[in-house]
Amino acid sequence: MGIIHKQTAPGPVFAWDGVGVYTYNSNEATKQVVIGREDGANNFEVRVFTIPVGGASSLDEHAHDHGVVVMHGRARVMLGEAFDEVQAGDVVYIPSWERHQFTTLGDEPFSFLCIIPPKPVK
Repeated sequence: MGIIHKQTAPGPVFAWDGVGVYTYNSNEATKQVVIGREDGANNFEVRVFTIPVGGASSLDEHAHDHGVVVMHGRARVMLGEAFDEVQAGDVVYIPSWERHQFTTLGDEPFSFLCIIPPKPVK
């Protein structure tokens, strides 16, 4: 059976009923899993990250690829050795093992959806 999480707070800091908010890194960025295994999704996970003004996501590279949809704000994105700016409505594909990082630009938080394959069951 499907699951619905009703939005309880619109951006720039989004919230949904039944979805926990977790500190993501040392600069108070947050992560929420809005669709995942707890909802019965075994083939993908949808996460929402919010990075505060002046903050950045972790500098990462992973075996899985990512689909990113920018929901609010602006950021500089590093993809491998290239840098570009993204804003609400933009979509970013990050292939596996590509170094990547988002750094907030401007005076608003930066929020994005991140779609990935499911994490291995522990």
